[in-house]
Amino acid sequence: MSERPRVAVFRPDDERMAQAIEMLESLDVTPVPDPMLEIRPTGATPRTDASVTILTSKTGVELAAGWTPGETRLVAIGPSTAEAAEDAGYEVDLIPDAYTSAGLVGALADSVAGERVEVARSDHGSAVLTDGLNEAGAYVHETILYELTTPDDAGESVELAAAGELDAALFTSSLTVEHFLAIASERGIEAEVRTGLAQATVGAIGSPTAETAASMDLSVDVVPADADFEALARAVVAELD
Repeated sequence: MSERPRVAVFRPDDERMAQAIEMLESLDVTPVPDPMLEIRPTGATPRTDASVTILTSKTGVELAAGWTPGETRLVAIGPSTAEAAEDAGYEVDLIPDAYTSAGLVGALADSVAGERVEVARSDHGSAVLTDGLNEAGAYVHETILYELTTPDDAGESVELAAAGELDAALFTSSLTVEHFLAIASERGIEAEVRTGLAQATVGAIGSPTAETAASMDLSVDVVPADADFEALARAVVAELD
């Protein structure tokens, strides 16, 4: 086993994983890159007739390239999504105080009654957002920009957890929790994986991810105040010291 703590990271296998590896190495731990999400674009683009358009991820912004927002009020779920939108030439009108579906509903509920609201996101978006906007009186349309699946080669961290050789795990979405445990179940080592995680430090990027973990009987040790990867990584590594 490595002298430095082994920390599993589940981000997609693109620049986000590269940045995560660099950050973890700077924190003097050994990254275990194990992408739990694969992005499959649908080819769809957001509608252009909505009064409000909501983008819920950097990936969604990138896949909407070439889309013309027109007069819509553009809402980004958080700073990284907003930065990507602005880099793409879009002007972001609103970022909620809480970077979650519930945060979006709270920020918009008082201003969308009778309005068309376009929600452009993945196929695994939370119903909290669409249900909440509908309850606020909006006419909601959802466009699926991409599907999220499990990569065929995922699972190194699952095996390490089963062997008791994983020191920490950084869950960055509800789906990463679900896919991680699904792999454990498929390989017939779920009991061993759960024991391994119980001995490790488990971090969740925000409350929705932590709630998913809890619903699957997985204990979470760390939820950072800010729902971003750097905050998650630093908080979990601090627990390892």
